[in-house]
Amino acid sequence: MAGLNVSIAFFSLVFGLCQALRWLSKWLLSPGTYSCLAGELAGSLQLCMSCLELRMLMEIGLWGGGFGPDVVLTLLFLLFALHGAFFDGASANPTASLQEFLLLESSLATAVAKLLAEGVGTGLGWALTKLYWSLELTQLHFIQNLIASECSSSIHTSLLQAAFVEGACSFLFHLGLLKLRQSHPVYRVPTLAAIVTFLTYTAGPFTGAFFNPALATAATFHCSGNSFWDYVQVYWLGPLAGMLTALLLHQGNIPRLFQRNLLYSQKSKYRIPKARVTAQVEDDKPQQKRKGEKNATKPHA
Repeated sequence: MAGLNVSIAFFSLVFGLCQALRWLSKWLLSPGTYSCLAGELAGSLQLCMSCLELRMLMEIGLWGGGFGPDVVLTLLFLLFALHGAFFDGASANPTASLQEFLLLESSLATAVAKLLAEGVGTGLGWALTKLYWSLELTQLHFIQNLIASECSSSIHTSLLQAAFVEGACSFLFHLGLLKLRQSHPVYRVPTLAAIVTFLTYTAGPFTGAFFNPALATAATFHCSGNSFWDYVQVYWLGPLAGMLTALLLHQGNIPRLFQRNLLYSQKSKYRIPKARVTAQVEDDKPQQKRKGEKNATKPHA
């Protein structure tokens, strides 16, 4: 359990440093620059370092550390709950940033800036995690260093099935994101963390269940077993297709591309039952007639 305690301390250190980076950036930068660059960079850095360490625990800790998958899944849920609570509006996910652009919630310049910040944050997170592993603070890190140069691909099925799995995970994640974006954080944060935990548990054995192009690039693109184009199809195109499908299903269209709703007809939100309208018209007729009779019988002066 000593290795697990060191990893928990590492998670706490990463969270504290990234939170300090957010506070400092918010104080020094304008709100627009902070949300586009510093916020996404800090979020991607935190997400990448946490997920790489958690992935190491998942692959090595089961037999080298003596703890079961329930421990890793519990840590995964808690980490994503913390990410959702303290990311301060950052997505740390390129497909989520593209989704905001397609929903007309951000401009092209803002979307490009977020993508660049996510790429830099993820690359920096990968480099710092490798440096941390090189210290070999635990036996798990020692084993990780031994196998790091000969890591194998996370794709354990055919390319078509792997792309479908990543696309399905991205679809479910983004559909939940769209459904819950107006909800209170008390409900949204644990629900999204539960969705991520469930998808990781279900799809992890097939592709690693990244459904985040930047995170997948840092974690598995350098491993042998598949070509760069294979990784692009599975970890870039798959999540992108899943996000577009979720957006189309939820909105009925893609606002940036289509003005017209392609799936759902535009009907009035409020509908009055026909029977009620008929009854109201019939009730008005006798009143009008009685009013006319009263006027007719009124004596003339």
